Amino acid sequence: MDDAAVELDRYSVPQRLGDRAIRRFHVMAKPAGSACNLDCSYCFYLSKERLDGGLGLGHMRDEILERFVRDYITSVTGSEVVFSWQGGEPTLLGLGFFDRLVALQRRYAKPGQRIENDLQTNGTLLDEDWAQFLKRHRFLVGLSIDGPKDVHDAMRPTKRGQPSWDEVMRGLEHLKRHGVPFNTLTCVHRHNASRPLDVYRFLRREVGSTYLQFIPIVEPRNFETSAPGSGSPADMPMLGSPRSKPGHPLSVVTPWSVDAEEYGYFLCKVWDEWLSRDLGKVLVAFCETLVVQRMGRPSQVCVHAENCGKNVAIEHDGSVYACDHYVYPEFRRGNVNARSLGDMVFDPEQVKFGYAKSETLPRYCRECAYLKDCWGECPKNRLLRDPHGEPGLNYLCAGFKRFFAHARRGADALAAKITAAPAAEPTIGAGAVR
Repeated sequence: MDDAAVELDRYSVPQRLGDRAIRRFHVMAKPAGSACNLDCSYCFYLSKERLDGGLGLGHMRDEILERFVRDYITSVTGSEVVFSWQGGEPTLLGLGFFDRLVALQRRYAKPGQRIENDLQTNGTLLDEDWAQFLKRHRFLVGLSIDGPKDVHDAMRPTKRGQPSWDEVMRGLEHLKRHGVPFNTLTCVHRHNASRPLDVYRFLRREVGSTYLQFIPIVEPRNFETSAPGSGSPADMPMLGSPRSKPGHPLSVVTPWSVDAEEYGYFLCKVWDEWLSRDLGKVLVAFCETLVVQRMGRPSQVCVHAENCGKNVAIEHDGSVYACDHYVYPEFRRGNVNARSLGDMVFDPEQVKFGYAKSETLPRYCRECAYLKDCWGECPKNRLLRDPHGEPGLNYLCAGFKRFFAHARRGADALAAKITAAPAAEPTIGAGAVR
């Protein structure tokens, strides 16, 4: 066998090829579990403290942190390891925790391997000390903010029921003052889906974000106690039926979930604004993803990839789960105290979980003209029956169809232009998120 490194198929179970096997995956770490100083109305993670199996509130102990850092660096054999710190709210653990983290990363880093960190935060606890630390250690910050003050405060109060927008903006100023790179993460829900340009222009002009991510809020009514896909297919409403929409007393989703059609409207309006005003200046995740896919390249985000399973979540107690949207006891893959991360990611059950994203698509999806742009989006949102009565259709289907029909011509033209350019790069904006 050639001594050159053997690149494994993205979803294959690794062979025992010694140091020549290359394994790449990503871990989202939740060192504080569901602990948070905000009480966002739509947050799917706050309820984890009420689940069985050791989930919920917590603080990652030093011995678990060290085991996680060492194992992650060891298990990923590519040239880069990206640590993503999420929550709950990870800054609740304080700077001491992250000082120890950085020291451990330096101790266990392998020669030639680049170690990066990103931190998803609500921003309310960021101050001068935090900003200096984040800049010094090259953290990329993801700032959670839902739009202008009235939009943000409607759904993101503190635990005391007070508005949080002013505190977020103060945290943002600390980041800017110290030159900390940041992007924005904005949830799209029933309260802000009808105001796409207000939200987008605020993020661009007042926040100054150059990389924007928009996440649709879709939660089944029983999300607090039941994992996605655990309900009976017979209970799934048909596409277009009253129960397939938020606000109906028997709706399949929570009242705060975004309406599918409104989400499509939101995407279309942001696409038009980005294409006409901000192309080449900023990156918008779903816009860039569509163009990249129209170039024949793989999706840059897991929800629109053909398969998944390479993005696992680790809780504060060291337990590893199939995905951060599948942190339920039945999707626990093990614990870093007993199994290596690599073994858990490439476990047959996890591999099966990843392939199921495409293999379980209903006929309506498989025959759709937009299949390779969408791939059924995230499996957690497959809450409907298609027009043939087959279960497993994505709740957001109507919205995605509206967006793809609207944007595909422009995306194809842009893809052709980029492809024709000499030494073209796949990214089309001013920067990239780690």
